[in-house]
Amino acid sequence: MDASDILVLGCPMRQVLDRVGDKWSVLVVAVLSKGGPRRFTELRDTIGGVTPKVLTQTLRGMERDGLLTRTVFAQVPPRVDYELTPLGWSLRAPLEAILEWAEKHITEVTTARDAHDATHSAGKAAF
Repeated sequence: MDASDILVLGCPMRQVLDRVGDKWSVLVVAVLSKGGPRRFTELRDTIGGVTPKVLTQTLRGMERDGLLTRTVFAQVPPRVDYELTPLGWSLRAPLEAILEWAEKHITEVTTARDAHDATHSAGKAAF
């Protein structure tokens, strides 16, 4: 499969990019790659800002895509741990590269965003 196939509607690579490019998936990988297996509430509290519904959907999708495992322990109350699979771990290096890029360029991005917003908000005020 050629990388240019990504431009074709229905290309399966689009589904993979949707998963690995999702901000919540990125944050789940970041947490699990640093702290090992985590429970749902630990993930939710560490990530911050994610609703339980969205985190549940993200974890289910990541499990379905083979990026993490969900282990249920037979105890009262029930305990469920999430852990990266080898495939999930393989995302660590590319995501670290993106995070390094973001850290290196955050000032440029925020400066450009502020300049854009200032220019475009001034134009809206005229209407």
